[in-house]
Amino acid sequence: MPVGTGIMGYVFAVLFILYFFSAAIKVLKEYERGVVFRLGRLIPVKGPGLIIIIPFVDKLIKVGLRTVTMDVPSQDIITSDNVTVRVNAVVYFRPIDPAKAITEVEDYFFATSQIAQTTLRSVLGQSQLDDLLTKRDELNKELQKIIDEQTEPWGVKVSVVEVKNVDLPEEMQRAIARQAEAERERRAKVIHAEGEFQASQKLADAAKIISSESAALQLRFLQTLTELAAEKNSTIVFPVPIDLLTAFMKKN
Repeated sequence: MPVGTGIMGYVFAVLFILYFFSAAIKVLKEYERGVVFRLGRLIPVKGPGLIIIIPFVDKLIKVGLRTVTMDVPSQDIITSDNVTVRVNAVVYFRPIDPAKAITEVEDYFFATSQIAQTTLRSVLGQSQLDDLLTKRDELNKELQKIIDEQTEPWGVKVSVVEVKNVDLPEEMQRAIARQAEAERERRAKVIHAEGEFQASQKLADAAKIISSESAALQLRFLQTLTELAAEKNSTIVFPVPIDLLTAFMKKN
């Protein structure tokens, strides 16, 4: 056997062994799991850490367990009160069962995105515009519950769903602005009326006290004279209560 042929055989054998071990030894991070198919059949999930598979026999698919943030594309929605709005959202989810995430659905990322879009249109389409603007937390919880129920058979857990933006037509924005301005004017008038009512009650109470006590009326009269004396007025016309002259009238 020629020397060159023997050396090439050794080199080939060494390269084959290195390839075999590099293909057989895998390292999975703490947040990764390995779904392994051995001759097409699923075997127990492996990882994290160092794992060994059989090259050409086992097929390894890595699945990350970290929470995924997925933007739901903007959807055109007609609310129950016939207002067309454009809404987008964000979904937070993660695989909790790697085997189901691979075997129960072809692409759990794409499937979760489609479920989120259809659920967003369905739930928000049954809501009124006022609820969409003021009851955002309740709608988020309802969306999370429905989407999570749909993805549970795939081993995917949806933890949070948040409606991000609600884009209204320009005419609806102007109508809402007019409504808000009218509401502020109404509140201002109500507050002013309440203040007038409370002031009138206080004046009525003060009038009852003064009318029941003649001395209180005289003290109020003298206090008013003192306040007027502090002003630089050339002429003061001031009515004199008849109660102050009663004592003089009795002496005469």
